[in-house]
Amino acid sequence: MRGIATVPTYVVMQPTTLCNLDCAYCYLPFRADDRKMSPAVAAAVAGPVNEWSRDSRFSVVWHGGEPLAAGREHLTELLRPFAPDVEHHLQTNATLIDDAWCEFFAANDIRVSVSVDGPRARNADRVTRGGRPSYDRIRRGIDALRRHGIPFSALCVVNRPAPGLATELYDYFLDLGCEVLGINIEETEGVNLRTNDHPAAAVRAFWAELVAAWRRDPRIHLREVEWSLRYAAAVLDGTADAVLPRQLDPIPTIGYDGSVVLLSPELAGFSDPRYGDFTSGNVLATPLPEILATAHRLGWIREFLDGVEACRSSCPYFGFCGGAHAANRFFEHGRFDGTQTNHCRNSKIRLLEGVLDHARDHERSAA
Repeated sequence: MRGIATVPTYVVMQPTTLCNLDCAYCYLPFRADDRKMSPAVAAAVAGPVNEWSRDSRFSVVWHGGEPLAAGREHLTELLRPFAPDVEHHLQTNATLIDDAWCEFFAANDIRVSVSVDGPRARNADRVTRGGRPSYDRIRRGIDALRRHGIPFSALCVVNRPAPGLATELYDYFLDLGCEVLGINIEETEGVNLRTNDHPAAAVRAFWAELVAAWRRDPRIHLREVEWSLRYAAAVLDGTADAVLPRQLDPIPTIGYDGSVVLLSPELAGFSDPRYGDFTSGNVLATPLPEILATAHRLGWIREFLDGVEACRSSCPYFGFCGGAHAANRFFEHGRFDGTQTNHCRNSKIRLLEGVLDHARDHERSAA
């Protein structure tokens, strides 16, 4: 895996900056502002996306703000220029979902992922702009999805790994009825300055406990665990070199105004004294394929690629991780060519170690 691909596998679209919640760990700087994407921006992105989707599976991920805050009529206009074979995914806090939204999802074949952090007590950081709990509204939205038979994924943020938490969360999401579960240990990035420095043993134990809970009843696709197991199987098969893509996915994030940020959506809206803001161009002025073709010339991206090579030469987990994410490097180190971050340790290194700890414990108990 070297360099950045000129054709992505998906794009992230920001239909609005506005979010109706004010989560304590949110990284977005403009979530109180109501700035909507114009149909012209969507059309400019749809042109190359429709071409790419003819060759292989391609996804558009609608991610705010809260995408539903843009309204159904506006989202309908933004979806209009995309070809029928383009997959659409939407990340939502679910508080606005009702019967009409469910009909919209079904009519447009939109794959829905809900952000919820587990049972009521685990959602204390997910509050309204008035500081009130949002959990009941989240559950009403999820109940609407279930009532309409719309499958959904779930994304859960964990701010402090502790004994018993992984089992509690897995059992909750099993009962919730989601098909796929992603677990994010909270990250220090964007406007979220809370620490994510946790004891290594606690994080390893959390992941090991999560594997154990999943193995007892593996009806949910557990994103991080299945990813780890695929890598472990590839190592045993001698095919680990084929796990990572040949080049990094550029992950173009298209802002409401057409600006393009590459590699990490979390960098949108931020700047650096050396490099200015992290936009690589604007689709209203420059075609997206041209922006991607010249990305390697940007100073901060060259610095990031230097950091990836430093990881390759120094980290035994590189084959699993592929190098730290750009935003985590920047917000934890203040630059892009650092190597290991707390995000690496929590969500890559300790994850793989926890999976292996569970495998060893299981082998000993079976002996």
